[in-house]
Amino acid sequence: MSHPREPENVKLISSLFSPDDGLIDVVITQLAAISGAVDWVSPVINFDRTRYYQKEMGWPLYRRFVSFENLVPPEKLVEFKLKTNEIEQQHLVNGNRRINIDPGYISAERLILATGKNYVHRVYLSRGFYADLTLIFDKRSFTPLKWTYPDYADQAIIELFNGVRERYMKQR
Repeated sequence: MSHPREPENVKLISSLFSPDDGLIDVVITQLAAISGAVDWVSPVINFDRTRYYQKEMGWPLYRRFVSFENLVPPEKLVEFKLKTNEIEQQHLVNGNRRINIDPGYISAERLILATGKNYVHRVYLSRGFYADLTLIFDKRSFTPLKWTYPDYADQAIIELFNGVRERYMKQR
């Protein structure tokens, strides 16, 4: 028989992209106000793996990843996703997003993103959101899966997340 136990706390992360790199800095401050201190911010990265967002947001798009100092229970991801959606709404211009925020978390075993879209590898959490298993940690590095978004599967991005995981492991 299996005995239930609470999971270890996780490290919240977010991807933010926008045609306005100054807006990214503003939103990072807003995220810190709801999730606690930011302990890491990536350099600015061109978001150029897809043009999917060009019509709504414009071009070029700039991206930053962030992680937060406070470790939280994994179920807090839904609350964090709801808050990031509110922040996106605050920055709409003529009904279009000016910033996209993709929250998630890093644990010892995986990187999870929150999404409102169901798919075969996504597990329902609550309140209309799913956990997207994006990367798994195997043989001393995060590893993409066949459904991992191409930008998250990029080795340079994986190295960034390996660094965040290393900080997380020290915090635990």
